[in-house]
Amino acid sequence: MKFSRRDFFRQSSIGMGNLALAHLLARDGYAVNDPLAPRKAHFEGKAKNVIFLFMEGAPSQMDLFDPKPDLQKWHGKPLPPSVTKDLKLAFIKPTASVLASPRNFEKVGDAGMELCDLLPNLKTIANDVCFVRSMVSDAFNHHPGQLLLFTGHPLAGRPTMGAWAVYGLGSESQNLPGFVVLTSGSGTSAGSDNFASGFMPSTYAGTVFRNTGDPILYLSNPQGMSNEAQRARLDAIRDLNQMRAATAKDREIESRIHSYELAFRMQSAAPDLLDFSKESKATLDMYGVAEERTKSFGTNCLLARRMVERGVRFVMLMHASWDHHSEINKGIVRTTGATDQPAAALIKDLKQRGLLDSTLVVWGGEFGRTPMSEMRRPEDAENAGRDHHNTGYTMWLAGGGIKGGQVIGRTDELGLNVVEDKVHVHDLQATILHCLGFDHTRLTYRFMGRDFRLTDIHGSVVKKLLV
Repeated sequence: MKFSRRDFFRQSSIGMGNLALAHLLARDGYAVNDPLAPRKAHFEGKAKNVIFLFMEGAPSQMDLFDPKPDLQKWHGKPLPPSVTKDLKLAFIKPTASVLASPRNFEKVGDAGMELCDLLPNLKTIANDVCFVRSMVSDAFNHHPGQLLLFTGHPLAGRPTMGAWAVYGLGSESQNLPGFVVLTSGSGTSAGSDNFASGFMPSTYAGTVFRNTGDPILYLSNPQGMSNEAQRARLDAIRDLNQMRAATAKDREIESRIHSYELAFRMQSAAPDLLDFSKESKATLDMYGVAEERTKSFGTNCLLARRMVERGVRFVMLMHASWDHHSEINKGIVRTTGATDQPAAALIKDLKQRGLLDSTLVVWGGEFGRTPMSEMRRPEDAENAGRDHHNTGYTMWLAGGGIKGGQVIGRTDELGLNVVEDKVHVHDLQATILHCLGFDHTRLTYRFMGRDFRLTDIHGSVVKKLLV
């Protein structure tokens, strides 16, 4: 075969370039063949892992964390047009009647934060938690609101927060995905868009685990196939994919190769992850895994702790059922009953194991609920619910660089708008990335000629949140 001088320079220059690139990447802590290899952040972050307890559907802040006693005098009556004229509402009109909360609140913790009677377990960890009562979002419907929270933009197609974390830091787990998603409750809106990799390689997307049976469907070998046969089969597929990748230069082929290899390793790691036999009865009882009401979310919270122990970078727990457009007084009892005990147990368990300082836990939804009622069946007085509200709601954070035992921000007496320390969703994202060791303006990914980032072109780190 003839080999021209042009061929020599073209092929050898590519080879030398690849060697040089490999050297530079290795020097900077980037693995060439493993997209999930641990990488260095911009600076030493307090958090190594994130557990995001996503309360899909939007919890009512004024029934849980932000009492508004002034609403009692307006109960059953509309608010003055002067205070509601600028509200963006999804289903009700500004003239809707006020719905005062029937909940009782108690001051807890050294800072005297007020929590409702449906959160007895959260009260016991008040000194470890920072409540942000001044959250705001640009979106007031579920799908765009969830996308804004997790991707920084209300339209689908961008990488989500977990994908950004794994893209920036890689994963410390060799046998589990860097970004795992666990689900409970019923119903969802943005769905898989909340944990997609967008225009990044699919390696960075969230992997959905089930909490019973095979963690991932079809993860086990087919009946009659040994591990040796499966390994030989994957080796052949890998060789073919590598041949194709060498000519196509398609990063998705490389992602597929990595996914197959990870799946093979997971076949031995995942069953151990789900084996709770070595957990003490006290731990299982603390999470409520044996109780029907708390079993699903409690199991997911315990799995989240076990995952960060094994090096998983980002764990997202999606608990639906918070979209209380009707019967909120009944619905909120069910949702808090399912989530309060396990969420508090997670914080306690991480703390007693020395993991809380390096694990950032975030709890919250895509927005909050209105102080006015929504009556989908006007003839039934017990049917009252609340509409979407994005101009003043509450989230909480703990661990991983967050200063606990404090309340940040304040809404007005009616709960309509933030009047102190406004925290936009982009500010929350910037702060989460800061805890992981990133300057949010510098963690970028180039796509179609533009450098994208999680915070879009906005966001500031909320320094009051930090230790």
